[in-house]
Amino acid sequence: MASDHRPLALTLGDPSGIGPEIALAAWRLRGEREVPPFQLVGDPEFLEATAYRLGLSVPVAEVEPDDACEVFARALPVLPLPSGAKVIATPGAPDSANAGAIVESITAAVDLVRSGAASAVVTNPIAKFVLTRVGFAHPGHTEFLAALAAKEGREPPLPVMMLWSDTLAVVPVTIHVALRRVPDLLTQDLVERTARIVYADLRARFGLEQPRLVLSGLNPHAGESGTMGTEDRDVLAPAVAVLRSEGIDIRGPLPADTLFHERARATYDVALTPTHDQALIPIKTLAFDEGVNVTLGLPFVRTSPDHGTAFDIAGQGVAKPDSLIAALRLAQRLAQRPANTVLPFPARA
Repeated sequence: MASDHRPLALTLGDPSGIGPEIALAAWRLRGEREVPPFQLVGDPEFLEATAYRLGLSVPVAEVEPDDACEVFARALPVLPLPSGAKVIATPGAPDSANAGAIVESITAAVDLVRSGAASAVVTNPIAKFVLTRVGFAHPGHTEFLAALAAKEGREPPLPVMMLWSDTLAVVPVTIHVALRRVPDLLTQDLVERTARIVYADLRARFGLEQPRLVLSGLNPHAGESGTMGTEDRDVLAPAVAVLRSEGIDIRGPLPADTLFHERARATYDVALTPTHDQALIPIKTLAFDEGVNVTLGLPFVRTSPDHGTAFDIAGQGVAKPDSLIAALRLAQRLAQRPANTVLPFPARA
């Protein structure tokens, strides 16, 4: 993979959340924290107003895609929304009137990458309920990005959400679904497809020659031979057997409650878990400010902070940009990784 100097495309996120202010904060720390050049897709006037309200000395420059890298050293480059839409938002007060701008920012950022004008997509947090009120049909960011990545007349790729940090990397097999639905959705086929995508992307994007995967059980004690639920025995174990027969290094299902201590983490590169919270609780406990959401299985690189909109602290100037900075830096590393090099991974760093 050849290195390039294209900027990253950063989305607006929900303008009533902390996305705009952590974007401003990330730009201010660009030298101190080695933040790679990015252009924010949104409303330049709104970003200027946000900086003024927070008392941040951040010049904002409206740019064309080709100008972003040159401008980044002296101003925050903002690419206007293609429709020219303006954003009016009150911190902490999400408003579905901004749903169009939120979605358009994501779509435009993907278009920039697919056209070659940006190297990767980095997304600021959104609130799904704001979008579903106006008919947004996708469970979340990840699924919407998969739909945008679909080729005409073809099914969207299966998007796989990996949460990555210097301490731990995890993948939930089921994502934004109610817990009571998990046993029905957790099929052997889904586990196998997810693991294959994780394995392939760790090789292609991160450069790991032989990724080591582990799968946690769904039930306590990984079902204990079917006495505490049959999913581990009848769904997860057969999936692991098939994957191992294909040459994929994967173990499991193993009890989730003993999978995330330090000695256990040293034995694998990524832990796959049947449910969302089995994956996100440990990584947010161990690396809340440094975690990065990486979507695997897409034809382009996409990362995101591992936190949400934080409406409760929006507009107060206290939101930390650490996870966004980590997402920007990882996106650049993934997009520009030279051939035959390996990116540091938690257990191998």
